[in-house]
Amino acid sequence: MTVFDDRTVLITGGTGSFGKRFTRTVLDTTRVKKVIILSRDELKQYEMQQLYPDEPRLRFFIGDVRDYQRLYRAFHDVDLVVHAAALKQVPAAEYNPFEAVKTNVHGAQNVIEAAIEQGVEKVLALSTDKACSPINLYGATKLVSDKLFIAGNAYAGGTKTRFAVVRYGNVVGSRGSVVPYFKQLASTGELPITDERMTRFWITLEQGVQFVMDSLERMHGGELFVPKIPSMHVVDLARAMAPEATLKMVGIRPGEKLHEEMISAPDSRRTVDMGSYYVIQPEMEWWPEQHLDGDPVPDGFSYASDTNSEWLTVDQLRDMVASV
Repeated sequence: MTVFDDRTVLITGGTGSFGKRFTRTVLDTTRVKKVIILSRDELKQYEMQQLYPDEPRLRFFIGDVRDYQRLYRAFHDVDLVVHAAALKQVPAAEYNPFEAVKTNVHGAQNVIEAAIEQGVEKVLALSTDKACSPINLYGATKLVSDKLFIAGNAYAGGTKTRFAVVRYGNVVGSRGSVVPYFKQLASTGELPITDERMTRFWITLEQGVQFVMDSLERMHGGELFVPKIPSMHVVDLARAMAPEATLKMVGIRPGEKLHEEMISAPDSRRTVDMGSYYVIQPEMEWWPEQHLDGDPVPDGFSYASDTNSEWLTVDQLRDMVASV
């Protein structure tokens, strides 16, 4: 038995890289009753529908998380919601800040309110490493979103709806990631590198999907789940993809960090090591800490890509990119 068996699950932003892989995995590995894809783009929905010509459990809704009334209608008889919709391109968010706030912040509020009103059982929101100690607008809006979802458990009052958050790093080969960009430029013999010291957390799409599914099983409401995943040097990724190419240093872009962080030192007071993942507990009086049987991390601990204990080699990166 899984949390999905005989349940209806809705994915906001379901035509994105995560949503498509999540849908395939849930349909193939669980006895889910129904999967609903909610997104704005009718073309992407049409293209995704072609992959499932005879799948009676799949539904497609055109809608935007900015539209509360549409969410309220879409969440009718839904048991589980995975909130993946976001404006996530850092430069685009910097240039269109009002739009990022409308989708990432107001959209989060709409998801929370519609889920409570419609009696959704569990809502799991996808976050990002950029929400930890944010320095760009995208990260700041996702930090606000994280706070809203955690506080949503108190906002839900005596209803059954519970909220949690998953935070992980860069996804290999997802839309907008550096992998397709490097593939495009590999034949030119030159790859642009922002800084030779730059590091990033690295996770495959399959790992991200499995972690979300596991977190839906584990969540009580209020947790911020962080997986333990490896780091990589961006120059190693370039060497893995185009070993003969010249690396051109172009400088860090506005809003970009040299290293990413998923748990900050101030968060360490509330963080528990659960073995293969961490949980940042909410600072709320309603949170029952007895849910967690892990070990508190040391005070001042931080989980950052440059101080990680696990690193990917050039060969491992080459194998990961080849599988995308």
